[in-house]
Amino acid sequence: HVFPRTRFNKDHSELLCSHDDFVQCYDTSGASCSSGCGFVEGVDMQPQQLVAAAFKERAAKNKPKFVVNVGDSFYWGGLEINCGSPMSSISATTQHQFDQVFEGIYSGPGLGGVPWLSVLGNHDWGGRVFINGWDQQIAYTWASNRWVMPAPYWSQTVHFTDLGFSVDVFMIDSNAMDAKEPTADPEHNLCSSLHNPSGASCSSAGGPPSVDECRDFFWGLWQEQQPWLEQKLADSKADWQIVNTHFPCGHEAAWYTKLHTVYGLDLLITGHRHDQELHANSDMLGGMTCVVTGGGGGISSEATPGDDHSQWYGEAQYGFYDFTISKSSILIESINYDGTVALT
Repeated sequence: HVFPRTRFNKDHSELLCSHDDFVQCYDTSGASCSSGCGFVEGVDMQPQQLVAAAFKERAAKNKPKFVVNVGDSFYWGGLEINCGSPMSSISATTQHQFDQVFEGIYSGPGLGGVPWLSVLGNHDWGGRVFINGWDQQIAYTWASNRWVMPAPYWSQTVHFTDLGFSVDVFMIDSNAMDAKEPTADPEHNLCSSLHNPSGASCSSAGGPPSVDECRDFFWGLWQEQQPWLEQKLADSKADWQIVNTHFPCGHEAAWYTKLHTVYGLDLLITGHRHDQELHANSDMLGGMTCVVTGGGGGISSEATPGDDHSQWYGEAQYGFYDFTISKSSILIESINYDGTVALT
């Protein structure tokens, strides 16, 4: 079932549809629904299934070599098990959620054995807490022939030997953007003292040791990744360099601009916002192209998927991107939930 979120206007200055309003829309299939919700019954009721169907149709035709996953894979609060499970085994809860949300939805011709290069989103850590089963998502790497997330940050070189080029993909964890002091912004804070239980700790899994140390853990992780990625980019011999992370285009813009202008980063792939946004040759990133691909449908979109586009940030609400890479170019197609091309 899709998680019903709030909908605001584009400036985020006016609430158009509360969570409770949206629940009413779902409960009545739109029969009793605030007009501000922009609810579209045939779309908002089943967006993940619609996106998955379009995705599978494309995969059967184009036979992708790999899939880039920007995180927030499990709504609302990640895997429903605390951190600290043995890395050598997959819990029944973990397997059930993977079966329901991943294995049972994204399968079929063109997808068997195709690697999903994945990162954690803030909701994978727990959303308003940091103790949910993020480490089981890492462990699932060794239980799956396609889910790949060996660590919170890592890299993968993909060789297209027959076509004479290669791609370096760097996965980084940007969840420091939602790691704040324990008493701050409790609804958007992994380190919230209001929502994390007393004694919360993921030290046994290599995560935050306590609520009080949570913010420093995430920002320390962010600072640890920066020189790592700069060195990786400097050493890269690949034809293309791509970064995949969770938080959307615009966060830490000065550093990403440096990665583009100094180290040659070619493309930034992000998520977090629940829509599809293609920022081609973005001025905020020194001319680098960045996409937001958060419209997978596990949660309702930022704005109505209907005909009123006045509150849209990008070109679509539910969908995905299809990247066609050659030695000399990357074609980016924004695919709407119905399989049509929204933008290239």
